[in-house]
Amino acid sequence: MASGLGQMLFLLLTLPTITLSANPTFTVDYNHNCFLKDGEPFRYISGSIHYSRIPKVYWKDRLLKMYMAGLNAIQIYVPWNFHEPIPGRYDFSGDRDLEQFLQLCQDIGLLVIMRPGPYICAEWDMGGLPAWLLKKKDIVLRSSDPDYLSAVDKWMGTLLPKLKRYLYQNGGPIITVQVENEYGSYFTCDYNYMRHLAKLFRSYLGNDVVLFTTDGAGVGYLKCGSIQSVYATVDFGPGANVTAAFEAQRHAEPRGPLVNSEFYTGWLDHWGAKHSVVSTRAVVRTLNEILEIGANVNLYMFIGGTNFGYWNGANSPYAPQPTSYDYDAPLTEAGDLTEKYFAIRDVIKMYRKIPEGLVPPSTPKLAYGPVQMRRLQAVSESLDVLSFSGPVKSVYPLTFIDMNQAFGFMLYQTMLPVDCLKPTSLSSPLNGVHDRAYVSIDGIAAGILERNKVMAINVTGKAGSRVDVLVENMGRINYGREINDFKGLVFNLTLGSDVLANWTVFSLSIDDAVSQGLLPSLSQSFSSSSAPSSFTTAPAPALSPPAFYTGTFNIPDGIPDLPQDTYIQFPNWRKGQVWINGFNVGRYWPSRGPQVTLFVPAHLLSTSVQNNITVLELEAAPCSPGPCTVEFTDTPIINATVKSADQYIRRPFNKQDLL
Repeated sequence: MASGLGQMLFLLLTLPTITLSANPTFTVDYNHNCFLKDGEPFRYISGSIHYSRIPKVYWKDRLLKMYMAGLNAIQIYVPWNFHEPIPGRYDFSGDRDLEQFLQLCQDIGLLVIMRPGPYICAEWDMGGLPAWLLKKKDIVLRSSDPDYLSAVDKWMGTLLPKLKRYLYQNGGPIITVQVENEYGSYFTCDYNYMRHLAKLFRSYLGNDVVLFTTDGAGVGYLKCGSIQSVYATVDFGPGANVTAAFEAQRHAEPRGPLVNSEFYTGWLDHWGAKHSVVSTRAVVRTLNEILEIGANVNLYMFIGGTNFGYWNGANSPYAPQPTSYDYDAPLTEAGDLTEKYFAIRDVIKMYRKIPEGLVPPSTPKLAYGPVQMRRLQAVSESLDVLSFSGPVKSVYPLTFIDMNQAFGFMLYQTMLPVDCLKPTSLSSPLNGVHDRAYVSIDGIAAGILERNKVMAINVTGKAGSRVDVLVENMGRINYGREINDFKGLVFNLTLGSDVLANWTVFSLSIDDAVSQGLLPSLSQSFSSSSAPSSFTTAPAPALSPPAFYTGTFNIPDGIPDLPQDTYIQFPNWRKGQVWINGFNVGRYWPSRGPQVTLFVPAHLLSTSVQNNITVLELEAAPCSPGPCTVEFTDTPIINATVKSADQYIRRPFNKQDLL
């Protein structure tokens, strides 16, 4: 580790920053079919990195590895909802410090291809659009809807001035700026909307910046995705007919540089489906074809990263993406070097001089071992600390947006209106559970309702029995016409043929409660050294109400290079959320897969104090009877074998035509 840090420090001290002429310029040369940088022909070989999926402490490490691969540019999205969680309240601090990220790019010598949205897709919740836009229930997103445009104008009025100072012609690293994102794959096809955005971008960034669009490599996508005065580019993956793909771009841009803005090094995953793997051979073969004809290319992704917290998106028919956004990219989720990394580097070597020196090594990983966990209390028993706003009475269920909540969980309570001495159907006839509901009767788990999959369960109980329905937002749809994705109980539940009414709704601030230490603590703590071995052959436990579990472990101080990165796994647990020292690491769902382990970066851990683990297990924890454990390992598992009944969603490298 120390030698790796020394190598990184040496690289930083010796790297050339981006050299600028007295009057730096970046333009499109239509006569010679290329970009011009300071008046000279220029071709970029870029890679995508999402700063929102990588802890700030690792930005430098990942960018250096990209630079040492031979890239001369990187491409980034700006997720609107990451920076404006509440209307008018902006956050560009910590892991959201976009300007520091851009400065790092410049210091290292990487140009930047900026994709500020407002919509970004990116397998990110709601494609980066903030959920509070849905307060107007009939809003038409990505259109000339006045309420949508008003919000966009305010957001861009905050973001674009920050970007202007980093434009290449102003001495910064940003060479091009995308307008919207893959708009040709959206149903509205609103040219006035795209013209409005182009005019808005020009008003803040000036007339010299190169604006561009990106769409699938088909004339049908470019029909609605491209507009005059904004340079049209395409995207396609390995195995595509490169000539035909660029012919589609030539339909919109008869002259100018050839650009593949998203050349796919891998592909996205969904819970309950196999981990996507794209062969290195296929990637390098097509990459070589692209570079051989002099085209510009961006490798999407060069590093994927992690959907910490609740930031993952979903596709339609509803299929949420897991916590890992590894993407089978050249750098792994944890920034590790792969065979694909070096193979791509070898291709790039054929077309441009790559930096000399050693590539920064993969970060070391440490298996801290098993940690004993103990049950705290059920969610329904913790409402005094979880629901800061208190109970809200409503005849019919309220949605997340009705309760001014964006992410996480909400609890709905009512009573059985009649005796159900025999199993009686509790159902969501209009598929109104968005996205997963954990049902208990008088504190006893009764079953799980799931969007598109399980519309009814049987329940028993006496009239007046308390019904708890904990609803989990599993991530909003990020692509296609259904991105206006409302969460919670969006339609009524029925008991038999009768609509259930008279609800008490609790907005839950679980993250705040965990980070502020408001949940009850254990009277006795357990260290990893005393924990039993994990992965027993015990049978899977019966369904239990959603509940919190906790454990602690120590990392010795005085030992060099600790703490180190690690992965956490959940032997015999089913599904839930995990926090480490108050930080929401993400969702786990090993019973569905393919992801089994969650990445835990070293900066979350401490050698000076006990490390606290909080788990919200939603289905059934293996803690009764006897102890249960989570385990820290040094080996990721994101490709476990799964059996999927899901419909096949969004074929690899294919931009569905959703018009």
